[in-house]
Amino acid sequence: MRLAWFSPMPPVPSGIAACSAELVRALGTRHAIDVYVHSGARVSTTGADGPNIHSAHDFVWRNRRQPYDLTVFQIGNSSHHDYIWPYLFRYPGLTVLHDAHVHHARAAALLRTKRPSDFRAEFAANHPDVSVDLAELAVAGFDTAMYYEWPMSRLVIEASRLTAVHTRPLMSLLNEQLPGARLTSIRLAHGTLVTEEQGRQLRSRMRSRYGIPEDAIVFGVFGGVTPDKRVPQILDALGAILPYAPSARLLLAGSAPEHYDVQADIQRRRLDGRVTLTGYLTDDSDLTACIAASDVSLNLRWPTAREMSGPWLRALAAGRPTISIDLAHMVDVPSLDPRTWRPSHAAIRDSQFATREDRGNGAVPDSGPASREPRTANRDPVTIALDILDEDHSLRLAMRRLATDASLRAALGRAGQRYWEREHSMPCMLEDYERVLADAAAIPAPQVTLPAHLVNDGDRLLKETLAQFSVAAVWE
Repeated sequence: MRLAWFSPMPPVPSGIAACSAELVRALGTRHAIDVYVHSGARVSTTGADGPNIHSAHDFVWRNRRQPYDLTVFQIGNSSHHDYIWPYLFRYPGLTVLHDAHVHHARAAALLRTKRPSDFRAEFAANHPDVSVDLAELAVAGFDTAMYYEWPMSRLVIEASRLTAVHTRPLMSLLNEQLPGARLTSIRLAHGTLVTEEQGRQLRSRMRSRYGIPEDAIVFGVFGGVTPDKRVPQILDALGAILPYAPSARLLLAGSAPEHYDVQADIQRRRLDGRVTLTGYLTDDSDLTACIAASDVSLNLRWPTAREMSGPWLRALAAGRPTISIDLAHMVDVPSLDPRTWRPSHAAIRDSQFATREDRGNGAVPDSGPASREPRTANRDPVTIALDILDEDHSLRLAMRRLATDASLRAALGRAGQRYWEREHSMPCMLEDYERVLADAAAIPAPQVTLPAHLVNDGDRLLKETLAQFSVAAVWE
């Protein structure tokens, strides 16, 4: 197929850009792909095998000269995707929705450019069941909470031939909210497989670089160091477990935004000697190395735009145990509840952690390996998932247990890496994309009523000017 691929690309600092570049290279062996990026964007390719990259402004004439079989839009809750929206509604295709909530980015794009009327129209069309007056909260600047209450993704889904999300539970949730929507799921490949030997080498190198003792138990937070990564709560928990794990340290691998003074939070808790900040990591390999240098990865973003966490997948690929939030769109991930140490959701009773007696009641024991039967290896818990309503208590339980139980850390790390290979490696994603591209190409463009500004050609003034000279619009 000939594909028009709309996505930010490296060096744009986003997981979607990095994933898209890798995916285009892999799919390019079977499909002819033209990538369309923001006009004027800098791009980096890897030699002769790099993709064909064009300014999005060139799409219209290139598509008119030789129509594409399918347009593919990679959409995330980020301003890096703003340029894509006009094309998504005018040239429907496959939309890959990386975040089910896009309100933050869409509101910013419209309100930053002084288009409050267009924002009001889109909010009303996306959420016809609530008062249109709610849009005034965002227009007035009182926007943070409402962005998570109303996702602003209905129009994107309804206007696309097919919309793909990254988990089946999210697909089911959206189907319940939008009956009749054309939805499917694509597994997300992210991260680099790290062998045990590679992990030891990276651990030694990065700990030496940042002055972290070899025998320290290191908890890591990766990516942007923001309050919604629950950094204040993690700092509180770190202080609480020190009597039980005196060697515990925290590695914050990423940059902090201007609105959050993480150093002040650290100093307020008198944890200066316990926390290492790397600053922004420009190279993906350094991020992978920092993950390998840690003993436990903390992936606790809340609130969430219902995304699949890139740092979490990287940690699984590196064989590191993880602590995450028990999220509605991730209920199919086999996990442990730290309040009971029993499997949650998809972690079935043949877990490697279960005794014969526990198979009857679903319990996971807090006992030694002698009581355990051989694992069946398919659905072992791969993460410890916290109930957000019991966050502080559960986080302390999870961090204390993992800091003091090397066998549990190792078991979760191995199970997580197997899960990553089975569900989130590149062959898995390619298999899903081949299926979904074929499905989307076979679906006709939907007939849907959209706010006028989303389907406006933008050529009214040009037509009026040409009409004064009796010149027709030759492009129609």
